[in-house]
Formats: sequence, C-alpha cells, structure tokens
Amino acid sequence: MSLTSGIHCPRTPLRRFLDRELSAGAHLLRKNYRARHHDYQLLLPGPGVGTEAGTVGTAIDYRLRLAFTAVKPVDPAAILGMLHLSAEGTGQAMRAVGEELADRLKETVLCLELENRDLPMDRGQDEEEELARLLIATAWYQVNYRTPIGFAYTPLAITAREDPGAFTLERLRQLPHRDMVADVVAQLYKAADGPLKGLRDRSRPEDCTPGPTFPTPHLTADADLALDGLLLDFKSTRATRTLRQAEAWQLAGYLLLDTEDRYRIDTVGLYLTRSGTFASWPVEDYLDLLGACRRDLTVFRASFTELIEGCTSDGVPQGMEEEAQVRRLLQRLAPVADPGHCKVCTQPCPGSGRRPREFCSSWCRARARVLQRRGLLPGGPVPLLPAPRKPLLDLPDDAEIVSLTPRFPRWAT
Repeated sequence: MSLTSGIHCPRTPLRRFLDRELSAGAHLLRKNYRARHHDYQLLLPGPGVGTEAGTVGTAIDYRLRLAFTAVKPVDPAAILGMLHLSAEGTGQAMRAVGEELADRLKETVLCLELENRDLPMDRGQDEEEELARLLIATAWYQVNYRTPIGFAYTPLAITAREDPGAFTLERLRQLPHRDMVADVVAQLYKAADGPLKGLRDRSRPEDCTPGPTFPTPHLTADADLALDGLLLDFKSTRATRTLRQAEAWQLAGYLLLDTEDRYRIDTVGLYLTRSGTFASWPVEDYLDLLGACRRDLTVFRASFTELIEGCTSDGVPQGMEEEAQVRRLLQRLAPVADPGHCKVCTQPCPGSGRRPREFCSSWCRARARVLQRRGLLPGGPVPLLPAPRKPLLDLPDDAEIVSLTPRFPRWAT
C-alpha cells in the first residue's frame, strides 16, 4: 500500500477523499507556481538514459539527500531490496554484491564528507561520476523492494542471471550507461549553483532527516528531505513549467500523514532537479490555494487517519459490497458546512441581499453537481456500482471457452 499509487488512480478512496477535501483542485496552486517559475535552462537526459529515467531520478534524489546529511549513506529501501533477494543461486550472488556495494558507498560518502558545510555541495568530476555509478546501482536494488516484478528487467538482474559466477561489484559498476552517469552529475552541479545551496548553507546536518517516513501501517510513504520544518520533495521530471495535480496531492498526503507532528512541518516545497526550480509554501497558504475544506490541520489529519484505517485507501474497491462500504465511509467523513458557508469548500459565502447563498463561487456550484453524482456530499444519494451482467451462456464449470472476442475483417481495424 502506498500513497503514490493511491493518488494516481481516481477511483481509490484516497484520491476521492482528497478530490473532495481540496475543493479548488490544483488550478490556483499551479498558477502560483508558474508565477515563481523562471525560464531556466532545462537539463535533458542523453539517449543512453532511455527507459532508465526513473533510476536516474532516484539516484539524484539520493545524491541531494547526502549533500544535506549522511546519517543514512545507503537508502533503507535499497537495503531491504538486498535483503529480499534469495539466499541461493542468482539471488545469493546479487545479495553478496549488494552488501559490497553498501560498504563501498558508506566508505565513499565518509571519505568525501558530503554533508560538510565548510565544503561545497559538489566534488570533482571523477569523484562525482564514481558516486553516481554507486547510487544508480543502489537505485536498482531499491526496485526489488518497491516493485519486485520490475526488478527482473533491470540491467542488474539481467546481467546477474546471465552469469552469476562472474557477477561482481566491479561488473555492477560498469553497467550504468555513460549518459545515465552524466545525467546524475549534471543535475548535481546545477543544484550546487542554485537555491538548494543557500538552503544547505543555512541548515545543520543534525537538523535534516533524509527520506522521512510516517508512523502508520496502513499507507507507506516517504518524502525526500525534512529540515527545520520544511518538507521537501525532489522531482526529476522534464515537465518543469507546470505543477501536476499528483505532485500537489502528494505533498498534501505527506502533510496529513505526519499525525504525531514528528517533523513539525510548517512549510512544504518542491525542487525540480532539471530546471533548478525551488518552490515552497507555508502550510496555511498551501491549504488555502488548494481550497481545503478543513483548515485546522489537526482536524484534517484526524479525518484522513480515519479514512486510511477504515478501508484499503490506495486500492480500487472490488465488488458492489466493498464499493458501498467505501461510499458510506466517505459520506460519513464529509465536512459539514455551517450556515452561511459554502457546501463544497465550507468557507464563508459572500453576503447576499436576497437570500442566503449555498455556494461561494461558480466553481463550487459546478463542483457540487460532480460530488453529488459521486455520492460525496452529505445527505446525497449513495449510488452503487452497476450490477454485474448475467453470463450469456449457461455453461458447466469444466467447460473450455476458446475465445469470446469477436473477429473483424482486417479492413475494419
């Protein structure tokens, strides 16, 4: 279960909850972000990166975290990926090399003093390239923890399967394409000359938490960095001129998951590694731009906690009964507007000389119809999924069905 997967699918309870609670959507926040965005030169990956753009993104995340604090020189998710490998055959070879990789990375981070504020954020070209190779390899091990199916298609797993006996740390170091290494190094050098440098100079290593996690067994999530009340997420996307709704919802999810106020978050922010854009918002302003129905963060967190504890919040409900339970839960958690307040965003409505207004804006009026249709407003209907169709043929259980797919002439396709 993960926050990211729950946000990206519009049918999950998590996404439906946030879509209702953040009534303004990402429009106002996106507009605010664009006003801050400057036309920086964009770093584009070389052709050798190909489908490994996500691996490069993970590697630069690791490198930027290490510039702030080296308390975790090897990412915990990557270590778990190593431990999840089999203790026999190819798995044993990959696990042994992973342990060597972790030791080499710890030694390199300690030697380079990456968190030392008396030294610049970046190091020499050769040192950064070697570090990039180690971090890319570490990112591949993380895939085994996040998505084990995808791990089988990584260069690491493919090479190890071809010849487990010849799979060594030196062989692993040679696997990252030179364009992948150059991409990580270029993004690091851009950060060293950008706004992250000032943020790093103003902080202390002991005040920084790399990969902050949140105390709940119901939903896994980890941001990139927490420091002095700022919760920061790094993004290596090439779409730097706009702010996607998923990114806005992700920051909101991190904020709501910190129920114990462990990180004392008062500001949330994004750093886009390919453009060098840094954007941050005080929590109150962030919730205001998103049109949050509940501006009291304690109340908002309590409602969110009840949601993730009451259902599988990051999965699509299976069947009519589960869907009905989710709809009842969402209705029960719906914010109730006080008299004279908007039914959608629960904020005060402008005064009217004729009769009390139900909505504060045309946006909320249109949004109300959508929420009512989905059964997400208090007092509305509780629509269910349509009943499954009856089978066309009444066949015995052991009958073999060759194909029910209609065949069309070639010209029809």
